[in-house]
Amino acid sequence: MKVYFETYGCALNRADEALMKSLIIRAGYEVVSSISDADVIVVNTCTVRLDTEDRVIRRIKAIRSVLRGKKLVVAGCMASAQPYTVKKVAPEASLLSPQNITRIVDVIKSPKPVHLVRGERDTSYLGVSLEGAIATIPIAEGCLGDCSFCIVKVARRRLRSYKPSLVVNAVKSAVDRGAVEIDLTAQDTASYGIDLGNVRLPDLLMRVLDGVDGDYRVRIGMMNPDTLIPILDDLIPVLRDRRVYKYLHIPLQSGDDYVLKIMKRRYTYDEYREVVKEVRSKVEGISIATDVIVGHPGEDEEAFRNTVSAVKELLFDKVHLAQYTIRPRTESASLAQVPDPVKKRRSSELAKVVEDVGLRLNREYIGSLSKCLITHRGFRGHVVGRTFNYKPVIIRKGGIPLRDGSLMGKHVLVRINEATFYDLRGEVVLD
Repeated sequence: MKVYFETYGCALNRADEALMKSLIIRAGYEVVSSISDADVIVVNTCTVRLDTEDRVIRRIKAIRSVLRGKKLVVAGCMASAQPYTVKKVAPEASLLSPQNITRIVDVIKSPKPVHLVRGERDTSYLGVSLEGAIATIPIAEGCLGDCSFCIVKVARRRLRSYKPSLVVNAVKSAVDRGAVEIDLTAQDTASYGIDLGNVRLPDLLMRVLDGVDGDYRVRIGMMNPDTLIPILDDLIPVLRDRRVYKYLHIPLQSGDDYVLKIMKRRYTYDEYREVVKEVRSKVEGISIATDVIVGHPGEDEEAFRNTVSAVKELLFDKVHLAQYTIRPRTESASLAQVPDPVKKRRSSELAKVVEDVGLRLNREYIGSLSKCLITHRGFRGHVVGRTFNYKPVIIRKGGIPLRDGSLMGKHVLVRINEATFYDLRGEVVLD
C-alpha cells in the first residue's frame, strides 16, 4: 500500500507527519510523493486560524474530487477539535486526532472509515522531522493554559511531556543523521516536565547538552511568560551555552492588562516586561520574538494604543502579528467582536511599527562580522545561515546570493552589508 502525506501548520504537525511515516514504513508500506501514486491520502490539518481552516477545507474538497477509490485520512487538529466539520466536508474520510497518531497503521488498514478523535497521546513514540540540516523534535504535547481564544488547547489537550531519555536519544539520532540545528518544540516549552514531577526545561536542556556530542545548535521553542518565570533563573545559564541560540519566543498577545485578562493570559504587561528586561540584562545579544493578536474582543482604542506602546518599548526582534479570528469551541467566540474594518486598520498600523522597529534593530548589524551556521535554503533557493542569536542571514559571494549546497551545516564568516526588517544580508569573508 502506498501512502501520500500533506501537512499544514506548526512544527508539532511536521513532527507528527514524520512519526506517522516511520510507523507506516515499519509496517511495510510505502510513502510516496504524489497523490496519483497513492492508495491512501493523509491530510494532516491545522485549525489555529480561520484562514488556515478555510485553506485546508478547500484542499480536502479538491482531493475528494480526485479520490477515485483511494482512502482519505484527515489527521491533526481539525480531526480533534472540529470532527463534525470534517465529516460534513468529507463523510468518507477516516479521522485521526493528534492523540491517536500512533494508530495510523490501524486506520489505513481498516476497510471502513475509522474515527479516532478521543484518548490520550502515547508518549513512548517520538516523531522527529528532519528537513535538510534542521531537526524538529517535540518535547511535549498539549499545555496547561486556558486561553479564551485558543482552539489548539481543544485539539491537543492536556500537557504530556516526553521522557528526557527519549528526547536525548532523538537529538542524538538527529545529529548522527546530519542535523546541525535542533528545534525543540511544544505548545509551551516552559511547561515541560510539570506533569512528570521531577524535571523541568532547564534540566532537559542540560541532559541534551551533556549527553549529545557534536557541533550543533539548539533552538528553544515558544514558551508562555507565566510558566517561564519560575524557571528563568535556571534557564539563563543554559542560554549562555555556545550550543544554544541566544533566542527566546515569548508571546505577549496584548500590551493591555484588561485584554490580557479577557484572553485569560496569566500575567500582566509589567510582569512580561520584567521578564524581557531580566533576560536581556543577563544574556548578551539575545533576540526576543513574540506574538501579538490585534482586535481581540475587549480591545478598544486605548487598549490597542497600549499594545503599540509595548511593541515600541520592548523592541522585539521579531513579531508574529495576527488579526483575531473567531474559533469554534472557544470562549472568545461568544464575546462582542471588534468590527473587521477596525481590526484591519489596527493590524496595518501595528505592522508598520513592527517593520520600523525590526529594520532599526537589524541595521545595527551592518558592517559587523558574524559567524553564521548554514541551516537551510530560502524560498528562492539561496542558502540561509543563522547568527548566534538566530538572526537569518542571506549568504552572498561577490554580491550574488549563494546556492551552493555544499555549505549546508557549515560555519561561515560573513560581513553584514544590508538589512531588512526581517533578515540580514552578508558577504562571505571566510568559509
